[in-house]
Amino acid sequence: MTALVDTNVVLDVLLAREPFLMESASVLDSIERSRCRGVLCATSVTTIHYILRRAVGTRESVERIRSLFSIFEVAVVNRSVLETAMATGMADYEDAVIHQAAVQSGATCVVTKNVLDFKKAKLPVYTPSQFLRVLGLEEKRNS
Repeated sequence: MTALVDTNVVLDVLLAREPFLMESASVLDSIERSRCRGVLCATSVTTIHYILRRAVGTRESVERIRSLFSIFEVAVVNRSVLETAMATGMADYEDAVIHQAAVQSGATCVVTKNVLDFKKAKLPVYTPSQFLRVLGLEEKRNS
């Protein structure tokens, strides 16, 4: 399984945002332990850096981004992704770009806290807890 992980899930971990930290961290842990393949949208990387830089400074932001590169692949955002995203009919263009980057990178699902924003998605879209159940990790994590 290949999961494109949305910006909000990654930021939950990097900024230790409660009450979402535990489930989001478990998603990243499952990728780091190679239980599935993880992908980030290229636009997510720049957004994460921008938000982190404001919260923890440039040096720390760069270090955290580098750590993401050690476990995630990066989905390309090119003209094809951007144009196809416009044609999806999704209400939020940013979410449409993330979805289309997932499709074109070969991802089999999207993991986000905002499932409702992806109503027109062609791929399965899961919350972190739903994704952990699909991987069969929910029971182990809560034991």
